[in-house]
Amino acid sequence: MTSFEDTMPPSGSDWFARILVALLFTWILLLSAGVQAAGWAASQVALAVGDGLPRPILAALTLGQGVFVLIPAGLLAWRWRERRYRSVFRLWALAALFSCLLAAVHLPGPTQAYVAASLQIGLTLVYGGLLLLLGRRPTGEEAPTAPFSPLAVALAAGPLIALPWLAWGSLGSPLEALLNVASALLFGGVAALLLSRFWFPILHDTARSGHRQALDLFLGGFVAGAALLLMTTSFGYNGVQLLLALVVPGLSWIAMAISGRRGNLLPLTLLVGIAAAAPLLLVDPREMAIILPFDLISVAGRAFAAATLSLLIGWVLGAVLLLLRWQRRGQASGSTGARAVAGLLVVGAWGVALGVYALAGHPGFYGERLFVVLNEQADLASAEEIANGEARRRLVYETLTDHAESTQQDLRQALARVGIDYTPYYLVNGLEVRGGPVLRWWLERRPEVDRVLYNPTLRPLEPEMAGPASPSAPTSPPWNLERINAERVWEELGITGEGVVVGQSDSGVQWNHPELVDGYRGGEGSHDYNWFDPWYGTSAPTDWGGHGTHTLGTVLGEAVGVAPGATWFGCANLARNLGNTALYLDCMQFMLAPFPLGGDPFRDGDPAQGADVLNNSWGCPELEGCDADALLPAVRALRAAGIFVVVSAGNDGPACSSLDDPPAIYDEVFSVGAIDRSGALTMFSSRGPVNVDGSGRTKPDIVAPGQQILSAFPGNSYRSWQGTSMAGPHVTGVVALMWAANPALAGDIARTEEILAETAQSYTATTPSCSTGPSPPTNAYGYGIVDAYAAVQRAMEE
Repeated sequence: MTSFEDTMPPSGSDWFARILVALLFTWILLLSAGVQAAGWAASQVALAVGDGLPRPILAALTLGQGVFVLIPAGLLAWRWRERRYRSVFRLWALAALFSCLLAAVHLPGPTQAYVAASLQIGLTLVYGGLLLLLGRRPTGEEAPTAPFSPLAVALAAGPLIALPWLAWGSLGSPLEALLNVASALLFGGVAALLLSRFWFPILHDTARSGHRQALDLFLGGFVAGAALLLMTTSFGYNGVQLLLALVVPGLSWIAMAISGRRGNLLPLTLLVGIAAAAPLLLVDPREMAIILPFDLISVAGRAFAAATLSLLIGWVLGAVLLLLRWQRRGQASGSTGARAVAGLLVVGAWGVALGVYALAGHPGFYGERLFVVLNEQADLASAEEIANGEARRRLVYETLTDHAESTQQDLRQALARVGIDYTPYYLVNGLEVRGGPVLRWWLERRPEVDRVLYNPTLRPLEPEMAGPASPSAPTSPPWNLERINAERVWEELGITGEGVVVGQSDSGVQWNHPELVDGYRGGEGSHDYNWFDPWYGTSAPTDWGGHGTHTLGTVLGEAVGVAPGATWFGCANLARNLGNTALYLDCMQFMLAPFPLGGDPFRDGDPAQGADVLNNSWGCPELEGCDADALLPAVRALRAAGIFVVVSAGNDGPACSSLDDPPAIYDEVFSVGAIDRSGALTMFSSRGPVNVDGSGRTKPDIVAPGQQILSAFPGNSYRSWQGTSMAGPHVTGVVALMWAANPALAGDIARTEEILAETAQSYTATTPSCSTGPSPPTNAYGYGIVDAYAAVQRAMEE
């Protein structure tokens, strides 16, 4: 019987081996890029529709990638006779083994950074131990390798490759930074160990002379780069592995330039470790895990740009070093002058890196915050008995603030004693605390604490203003306003929303947009009590992304709004793409009791200037730290104060029970799904029943136009957008019209909800999935399609 080995060509004829190496190299590139890009993209799509790609699937994809390289590379390494090519196959097989082993790093969720980093450290140590068992330390006399110090090259190249990251990135918490530094250096160590014991000695033992030696080093860089690519695809998580897959393989020519028969383990460790540390330290993996719903500030976009620059820097440095090594081969690098030059290069490279970080970057530590919910929430039952709206709101405000002050004292004092920063809240009796896992463990054991929520905080990033869209205003009411009969309210009843105050919490607002400027309560230039920005502390309403300007335009824009006569004031609760419990409460408190710029919500709030109706085109998913009850005390308090809370249902449909994010899930708010121009429920509109809190309640309450909605956009422009974010503002505007038509109805939340339900247009399109029974309300479209004219007419009859 002919064996596999007998079919191999003799060692002197290596054309067949070259073909196999090229084919396997191409397979590694295509498989690595395809699996990781497809897996990351699929997870983003799944996250955007509310499901989230199950973590085991991401881990399985990476494991499969490693297996599909390990099998052919392992078989070839086992049976190939010629030493150099056998070493290539063995190198790639061992790199694929690393990919298989560290696939488990993809199991933790996007908020479990500590777990993922700990897994990386532990599994990398295991892999390093395997390499030590499998490989022997290179022996023999080291020949002169290059006219420069490998250690100096590594120490100088590392910070230069990190420059793009230092220019815009920022660190997380001290603990995150420590874990990521350990991970990066360990990764550098095992990468160096793999190359030093399984590739460089064989390459240099079989290297040819003259220009052929330069070609060997050049091609050897591709071999090393493929191994590094395989390793990076399982290192880092939530998309960070894609960044590493660009940065680290780009070091392969530098690695070849400083390589020797004994491998130069320490220089290689530092080179790879410093380069890998840049994205691990300076990119927040949570933002790599998010498809931005409306924000133009793309961390992922900037991160990929930085990775590409690092790749180019690595290639250029590597090409220069390989050229120097070939031109000055055999020359020693140990002279006093050479060492001095090397030292100056290292100091200069680090000086430039630190200067860029200090002047262009964001020095300091960021992240690691918790939201502590206390056991005792305020009792507001007595507020519902007060008929006077202003007195009712003041009672709610004073009861909440007094209760928070008294019940938080012991915890505040305990935190102050150990120097821990905190911010108190009253709408939910709790505190935002700066701290991590150790502090969380301590807080959860205190008697006054109900639970501790993860409160993700984005690292700083210079915002970019959204560019203008179409500059032309509509010349007639857009289709969506006609669909809900808003123009009939203006024309036949003469009602436009005068005297009703709308509170807007969103990405911000361009307050002087032609559609919005006349309705802004601070239009005379006084932004006190009219604007609050907990993100950037801006002193006037600003909108970086455009979502807030668009949604508010639908509520009360001059030409595109449902209630153009209403008044508004605003708050930025989602200036970027990831909020948290504390940021949402910042704005909800401001809606109840606005305060002047720089004011104290506890002492300077004025409930007399609070909102009548709130538009909330946002949700707080688990990714942002909210559990099912995180905002429940807040919406109960707002309802007790007589404030009508409208919430967009979410864009996670068409699955049933996809309406699962606070505050849309609560009975205390009015949740709004989306229909298209034909009157059919949109595919993206989230649906009930609400199962996340175990209630099984029917949601949404009603539907409104939410597809291709024309509204205001920053830059005095207009654009069409879709989502339930666009549907909710229609109902906010209708409530403003109702309360303007009958001021006696203002504050009567229950009766207003009844009128909206009773006057809703029947849903006549094809019955969507999740509908429950033949009559409303259903878990797809609630009571039907909001009807502004019918609702206002009924309100006037009260």
